[in-house]
Amino acid sequence: MRTDNSIRVGISIGDLNGIGCEVILKTFEDPRMLEFCTPVIFASTKVINYQRKMLKMEIAYNGIDSANKAVEGKLNVVNVWKEAPNIEPGKETSEGGKYALLSLKAAVAALKNDEVDVLVTAPINKHNIQSDEFKFPGHTDYLAKELGGEALMFMVTEDLKVGLLTDHVPVKDISKKITAKLVETKVNKIYNSLVEDFKIRKPKIAVLGINPHTGDNGVIGKEDDEVLRPTIQKINDSGKLVYGPYAADSFFGAGAHHNFDAILASYHDQGLIPFKTLSFGKGVNYTAGLNKVRTSPDHGTAFEIAGKGEANHKSFEEAVFAAIQIFKNREEHQELTKNQLKKLSKKTPERN
Repeated sequence: MRTDNSIRVGISIGDLNGIGCEVILKTFEDPRMLEFCTPVIFASTKVINYQRKMLKMEIAYNGIDSANKAVEGKLNVVNVWKEAPNIEPGKETSEGGKYALLSLKAAVAALKNDEVDVLVTAPINKHNIQSDEFKFPGHTDYLAKELGGEALMFMVTEDLKVGLLTDHVPVKDISKKITAKLVETKVNKIYNSLVEDFKIRKPKIAVLGINPHTGDNGVIGKEDDEVLRPTIQKINDSGKLVYGPYAADSFFGAGAHHNFDAILASYHDQGLIPFKTLSFGKGVNYTAGLNKVRTSPDHGTAFEIAGKGEANHKSFEEAVFAAIQIFKNREEHQELTKNQLKKLSKKTPERN
């Protein structure tokens, strides 16, 4: 039977010049974290040692050459490369992007091969990581390609969960991207995730409007009336508790989010500005809709404080806990579903 600390948490290092390594080391500086999982960092012992000394941290780690050699009760570091990269805290460099990608690729490969159970990604710089192998606006789209499935950026805390209809899309293209099919797909992803990943039996979901005041009956745009309203009604008629569209400007300020298990925002800033305002430092970016569990902290590389020892690691710590809990919830859901199918098959009379 799986114990808590046998769950292997794969960790990609992120941009070497950002705060990724710092928040990782601060998270596992507390030895009690090793009671909850077996952490596996994909980088190199040279990088970890350099960062540890720079940050004046006393933390032990175990160097290994592959994730399947990870030792429970220890902070494990897979040596993805042998050389010592040039680390320049606070600077955006091509080298920082190169090693961030090497770490991510190795971590994803281990996840696909079941050498780790979940993946927690430290922040990357979306510009310097671009290459022939990475032509994506962020982790979410890359993981959707590598792992298969329809990825959904799902920002979560215990009390607030916000999904996005469109994520890294220019504002001028948002309304063209939102179709009835996309709305149905995203709502179903959120619904299934709430049931399977968060153990919410009958989720209630709110959808925020595309235009100010949800279009004011067509005065400020027709997309809410022509796309969102009929699609939401269709989904609601199917038995799912989905409501909207709601005017986004007053939704969170009025506390309406407390009445729902999740909110689906039409675009990036519409959802992430209120989420980060209400939850910054304890929120988690979860990629729903994939066959594997991936989380990350709710912040970026924070170049402005990199190398200074000032980074708050709580969001990364929450990302680790969320990945573990979602993994366990999924296992439990699969077991319950499997047992239910067995019961149903036994009740089915044999045909003569």
